[in-house]
Amino acid sequence: MTSRSRGPEALGERYGSGEPDGQDPYGGVRQRAHASDHGQVHQAGRDQHFWGSGPAPQATASLPPDRPLTGRKERTDTLLAALAPDGAGTTVVTGLPGVGKTVLALHAAHRAVERGRFPGGTLYVHLRGYDPAGAVGPERALESLLRALGVRDKDLPPTVEEQAGLYRSELNRRAERHGAVLIVADDASSPGQLRHLVPAHPAHRLLATSRDALTAPDFPARLVSLDELDTESATELIAVALARVSPGDPRAGEEAGALERVAEYCGRLPLALTIAAALLTDDPGLPITALADDLADARTRLKRLQHEDGDGRSLAVEAAFGLSYQRLKAQDARLFRLLSLNPGPDLSTKAAAVLSDREARETRTGLATLARAGLINEQPPRSGRWRAHDLIRLYAAELPEEEGEKEALERLLAYYTITCDAADDHLRALPGQPVPELFTDRAAALTWLDSERANLIAVIPRAVADHPRIALRMSGALNIYLHQGRHFHDALSINERALAVTRTLGDRLAEGTVLNNLGSALYRVHRYDESIDAHTQAADIHRGLGNRDGEGSALNNLGNALREVRRYDEAIRAHTEDLAICRELGDRQGEGMALNNLGNALQEVRRYDEAIRAHAQAADTCRELGDRQGEDMALNNLGNALQKVGRFNEAIRAHTEDLAICRELGDRHSEGIALNNLGVALREVRRFDEAVHAHTQAILILDELNDQHNKDQAQRALDTTLAKMRRGWRRWFRRKPAGGPEA
Repeated sequence: MTSRSRGPEALGERYGSGEPDGQDPYGGVRQRAHASDHGQVHQAGRDQHFWGSGPAPQATASLPPDRPLTGRKERTDTLLAALAPDGAGTTVVTGLPGVGKTVLALHAAHRAVERGRFPGGTLYVHLRGYDPAGAVGPERALESLLRALGVRDKDLPPTVEEQAGLYRSELNRRAERHGAVLIVADDASSPGQLRHLVPAHPAHRLLATSRDALTAPDFPARLVSLDELDTESATELIAVALARVSPGDPRAGEEAGALERVAEYCGRLPLALTIAAALLTDDPGLPITALADDLADARTRLKRLQHEDGDGRSLAVEAAFGLSYQRLKAQDARLFRLLSLNPGPDLSTKAAAVLSDREARETRTGLATLARAGLINEQPPRSGRWRAHDLIRLYAAELPEEEGEKEALERLLAYYTITCDAADDHLRALPGQPVPELFTDRAAALTWLDSERANLIAVIPRAVADHPRIALRMSGALNIYLHQGRHFHDALSINERALAVTRTLGDRLAEGTVLNNLGSALYRVHRYDESIDAHTQAADIHRGLGNRDGEGSALNNLGNALREVRRYDEAIRAHTEDLAICRELGDRQGEGMALNNLGNALQEVRRYDEAIRAHAQAADTCRELGDRQGEDMALNNLGNALQKVGRFNEAIRAHTEDLAICRELGDRHSEGIALNNLGVALREVRRFDEAVHAHTQAILILDELNDQHNKDQAQRALDTTLAKMRRGWRRWFRRKPAGGPEA
């Protein structure tokens, strides 16, 4: 495994409050915020990086489009009754795969919205409960829904329980401001995926779909079962599809008997019927009789049609898939098989081109052919990202392996690894440092990582057995991105797998590096004791190998974790050792980080003068290196330390410099924190008007960014400032001469 300078994840700290001792407006408990919580400054390796900011978008009208529905009036009415104000709080549509659960649920949801029942908006999440790569867990579902509600990534709580609490709170607030919200959770496989999604407010509704009848003592839900269509509705579904594509198509009317045969061979299952209709519309000259004859082939249909496995998968659907596959041209059939090698839920046109070893334009033509056959679709349209229903993916994966598939998988793994490495280099680079040309800039690298995150995470378990070095390399390249994006559960998962790989390989250097990364992930989810253990092991391994750089990085992170459990003296020793190693190695950026974190630990034991010197040296070092994010963080912490010793004018200068850097970087969240800390310092020198203005600006920014925690802190600081102003005015009026103000 390639060793990265100063370790893949060395954490820096930023304190959130600059209140002097004894004058804490936050209820007597001094608050502090870590670097990732102070705006979008993130720390990894010895690098500190900027994560772009701006108003958080909301997606509260996110239902996928309504689609034509045939033969479901009774069930639609049932769902509309459940979604009424006096209906069930949670409803689950159940039935076998391909029976049309999602289409029905979305159709009913759109009808309910049209009737004005959900003025607060609609949310949609796909839970992938039966995906072979793994279902979407409650933490990822909650993250998705919170983002749709306008919560920024950096403000997402680290634990599922905290995420669920914020989710319920946001929904309650939306109910008060806008009205009822409908949440549609598609393709659940267990009550555990849905429990945290149940809204607390009685006006909201949760509508879910599942192949299983999801019941549990602590999950009260109304079940609405869905069966296959009757023959009349099944044939109508195909006829309507033909007429929609070509209104003059005469085949449905001329071949009514054959149409009934097709419907029966498809088991009257909507997904199978849709695929059959797609075959007919894709080939306007194909007689329905010919299609019926093809479906009658027992070798491709009968055994599957008569069987349903424990997951509720319809084998009639698989027969329809097989028929579609058999009609493909050789190169398109090969592409279809290769798509199943991708371990994640979707893939880009570029990744498909790598798999097929063809040009991107030629590959897109093949993907469009598969889409017309109903085997995949482009989601969203014109996005260049393709996905297939989980059963279709399973069908493709079960097809006999053919020559070249092993090489195709190796090409895909190499593509993901090389591109991920390049993106990681952009995230690590300081201004002026050379970066790979695969991406035009850091923003482009982040966009790619965001699009491919699910695939990159899925690559690691896929690669563990046959390509363990790729698994290690990928996990190392993802750590900074996952920490910056606050995807801490993903970081935990990949590093746990990577750790097992290092021990299987007997690679002690890689083991030390991964333990350091794992400790950082544990730290971010507040599992501090485990974090301390991981960092201690990492430091011991690197020390034993004589790897001073790795040892220093582990000690830096160890010090941060020790401080969280109030083992301050040990934290100071760890940061002091790290600082000595950085100076020994001539690692100036690491030295700045070590000084800043040492200063934070010194503040905890009230050694403020030493802390001030450490933060000032850190700021100077970062300034010399052009590390604006590091300078920003050091200045913030310096200002807070100066306030602790009553040096308020100097604190004002530090916070003012910090504020200027935040604005230069476009870091709105850090700007809000800097404004609040500046306001606290201004208050202490009785510059009340300026303090009120700073606090007010901070509140507006933090409200815009949906950071309730820091907004509340700023509001309390404003209240304290206003209270001091009122006391000052009362004293002034008591002392004012009776004859009025002086001339």
